[in-house]
Order: sequence, then C-alpha cells, then structure tokens
Amino acid sequence: MGFEDLEMLVIAVVLVIVAVSYFAGKLGVAAPILLVVIGIGLSLIPGLPPIAPEPELILTVVLPPLLYSAAVNMPVVDFRRDFGTIGALSVVLVLVSAFGIGLLLWWIFPDLHLAAAIAVGAIVSPPDAVAATAIGKKLGLPPRLLTVLEGEGLVNDATALVLLRTAVAATAGTFSFWHAVGDFAYAVVIAIAAGVVIGAVSVWIRSSIQQPALSTAISFAVPFLAFLPAEALNASGVIAVVVAGLITGAGSARKHSVQDRSSERTNWLTVQMLLENGVFLLMGLQLMTLVGDVEDVGLSVWIAVWVGLLVTVALGVVRVGFVVPLMFGIRRRQRRSREKVELFGDMLERVADDERWQQHPRGPRIQRHLRRQHADARFYANEGIGWRGGAVIAWSGMRGVVTLAAAQSLPTDFPYRTQLMLIAFVVAIVTLVGQGGTLPLLIRVLGIRGTDEEHAKRELRLLLTELNEAAAKQVIDNPDLRRRDGTRFDDGVLERARKMREQFTDPDRAEARDSTMQQVRELEALILEAEQDALGEARSTGAFSSHTIERAQRRIDSGAMRLEHD
Repeated sequence: MGFEDLEMLVIAVVLVIVAVSYFAGKLGVAAPILLVVIGIGLSLIPGLPPIAPEPELILTVVLPPLLYSAAVNMPVVDFRRDFGTIGALSVVLVLVSAFGIGLLLWWIFPDLHLAAAIAVGAIVSPPDAVAATAIGKKLGLPPRLLTVLEGEGLVNDATALVLLRTAVAATAGTFSFWHAVGDFAYAVVIAIAAGVVIGAVSVWIRSSIQQPALSTAISFAVPFLAFLPAEALNASGVIAVVVAGLITGAGSARKHSVQDRSSERTNWLTVQMLLENGVFLLMGLQLMTLVGDVEDVGLSVWIAVWVGLLVTVALGVVRVGFVVPLMFGIRRRQRRSREKVELFGDMLERVADDERWQQHPRGPRIQRHLRRQHADARFYANEGIGWRGGAVIAWSGMRGVVTLAAAQSLPTDFPYRTQLMLIAFVVAIVTLVGQGGTLPLLIRVLGIRGTDEEHAKRELRLLLTELNEAAAKQVIDNPDLRRRDGTRFDDGVLERARKMREQFTDPDRAEARDSTMQQVRELEALILEAEQDALGEARSTGAFSSHTIERAQRRIDSGAMRLEHD
C-alpha cells in the first residue's frame, strides 16, 4: 500500500468514526457497538486484504493513551472510596475468571497445557468498560456506578496481562506458585512507583512552563514515559499509566493554569474518541482474517464459535456469582456507615467547641481528618449502589479490543492457537454486541436514575456559598487587604465585589462581571485565588460530590479566563 493510499485510508477511517459517533448518539446506541458491526460487514467484502495488526500496536501504542485519558478524568476521591470494590472486580474476579475458564478450556482441548489454558482464560477475563460507560453516561447512571465500571476498566487489564505473561512462562516448565506471586507483587509495586514519579514530575514541569500548547504536548508523552520504563523493568506498564494519570488529574486543579486544563481536556477527548472508536472498527475488520487463519491450519471454525459461546456463558455465570456476595458487602458497609455519620458528626462538634483543640498544633489536621471521615461515611450511607446497580455491574462484562490483541500475542507454537484467537474474538463480539446492545434496555427496565438535578443544584449552591464565604473572609472583608502597589481598594469597589459574589453563588443566574476597572480586575483575581484554595480543601475532604466539584471548578475557570482575556 502506497503512501497516498494509506493517507486516504486514514482519512476515510476518521470520517467513518466521526459519522458513526454522531449518529450513534441520535440512535441511542454506543458508538463502539456500531463500529464493530460496521467492521464485521466490511470484512465480508470479497477481495479485502487481510487485516492483522501487530498486537504490540494495540498493547503499547493505543492502550497507554486510552488508559491515561480515562485516569486523568477519574476523580481521585471517588476512586479511593470505591477502591475495595474496584480491586475486587479488577483483580480477584479476573483471577477467578481466568482460572475457571482455563480449567474449562483444558477439559475441552486435551492437548492444551493447563498453564496455556489459564493464559487464554486471562485473555478473555478483563471486561472493556468503554462501551458500558459510554452507555451509562448517556442514560444517566449514578456517578458511583460509573466510577466502579470505569475503575474496573482501568485496572483489570493490568491483572490480565501480568497473569498472561506468568502463564505463558509456565508453559515452558518454569512455573512456581510463590515465584508467580512474587512476580505479581513486584510488577505492581514497581509500576506504582514509576507512575507516581512520572506523574509528579510531569505535573511539576508543566506547571513551570505556563504555555498551553507545550503543556499539552508534554501530556501526550506522559503515558508512554510511564508505560515503557515499567515494561522494561518487567513491571505492569498499565498500572504505571493509570497511577500517572491519577496523579496528574489530582494535581492539575492546583498546579496547572485554566488554559492548560481547558486545552488538555479538549485535545485528550479528541484523541480518546479517535483511538477508542478506531480500535473497535479494527476489531470488526479482523473477522474474516481470523476465520481464514483457522481454516488454513485445518481446524474447525464452528468448533471455535461454539466454544466461544460456551466461554461467554461461563464468564457471565462467574461474574454474576461474584457480584452477588460483593453487593452484600456493599450493603453491609452502607448500614455501618449510617452509624459512623453520627459518630464522626459528634466528634467534629466536640472538637469545634473545645478551645483546647483550637489551640493545639495538630488541631487543624485532626479536624480535617474528621471532616474527611465524616464525608466518606455520608457518601457510603447515601450513595449506595443497590441491587439494581449490581445487576448493571453484572451485565457490564463486555470484552474489547485488548482481549483480541492479547490473544494475537500468544506464542506461535501454542496448540490450537488460531482457534483460541477466534474463540477470544467470539467472546469479545458476543459480549460487546449482545450485552452492550441490551444494556440500555436493562437500565430502563430497572428504572435506574442518575443524580437528581434539584439535589445537584442545591449541593452546588451550598458549595458556591462556602467558596464565597471563604473568599469574603480572606479577601473582601480582610482589613489588611492591599492592591499590588500597596494602596487600599476603594469602598465602592469592595461593595461592588460583594454584589458580584452574590451572583456567583446562584447557579441559575448568569455571572455579570464588568472588569473595565483595574481595581475590579485585581480584586476579582484575588477572590478567584481564594475560591480556588477553598475548592481544593473541599476536594481533598470529599465533602461534596465530584460532579459538584467539577461544576464549581468550571465556574472558577470561566471567571479566570474572562479576566485574562480582558
């Protein structure tokens, strides 16, 4: 294929992705599902050249930026609060599924080594949360349910790929249980360390540059800077990328400018949309290539299809059986948290009323810790997932392109290799189209609703009021407040600022900020800085939902950008 042909192919793929993404929203169908179906249809065209991308293209080029983009936008407080549930789904469930499917395949294929069968089980075990979250966001699933699904999708690939590497090594007769456990622990610890270092360094460097274009360019390199060294050290590049993304997302609100955040958000959304949808289109295009590979080695396509369907059913049974006790644990924690709300509330009141704690050097730190514990308890008590949410989690086991790419990375001397690859493809397609296509119906039948808009407005108004009070205390009502040249602000300017802050606290009213006077601009900048500090405190304690924090952040960013353009 010549350069011009390749150029036209890339343009055609981008246009198809854009068109499908646009019409998918109007049809109420997730774009990945439509793109897979279109890809399968295109693969049936006679004369189409074989489509067999190198697995490294997906695992080392496409996967890191996809995971990083999702991790950057994941609220760290939400991830921390549901870390237990996310860990159970993305680690324990993947291991249980891998060993269960491995035993099933070992029984079906007599010439398949048990370790090789477990390797294939690891390939088909991790769900791809792209389709589930795309559908969930469109239909307005509760934020906590979306956090669990997104968090599972961020971490489970790491578990599966590390297990796959260990199982493949075991096929050579070098397996030791404790050695495997040690390798897994090493891969996780080194990856976390690499992710923390890369994430922290990138946040520091980008905060020093103060140029949105350069800052965004650096952000494009961060996922690979985290992934490649971790893989070179035989650690999990996936975990390193996720940790770097979480660190970056947590630090961007404090360290990066408004322009940096706005530019990065827009650019990464574009990259994420093209990569996500592109790999699903590619996934569908590989159908006939895989079928041809199976036929070329004299194996049965239909056996692979039937085994793929059996594996799909087995994965669904294992997932449902795992989610049921998981939901019991979540419900039990919700009941215990209701008692903790009162406990930590009483402790906060006692500390606030006790002058000894106010004067104690560790008093502010203890109060902050208690506020955080109180906010966590209120979250667990009021934001329960419920059995209907558990049904959505159980049905959201769609496999994606990572499953297929991992299958293609199997050694060439694997028995039944081509059939196993086709089995993985069948599992991915059936779960993506079958479960993903019916997930909207399940959500509607269960009557699951997202955050109540009136409640969201009340919470936003409460947060904005707190920010306004913090800004007034630190800036407007501060008797020692001075301009940059050391002179005082005019009383009229201060009064005008007070009236402007009243508009800020009402989400239903447009912000009206006339910044024609230099004094007003200076004062408004100080107020926005104070509000940003107060918002950072609210974000760290988790007293408000991430959705409300984000809406308040956009308000502050909007005001800051307006000042900088005046």
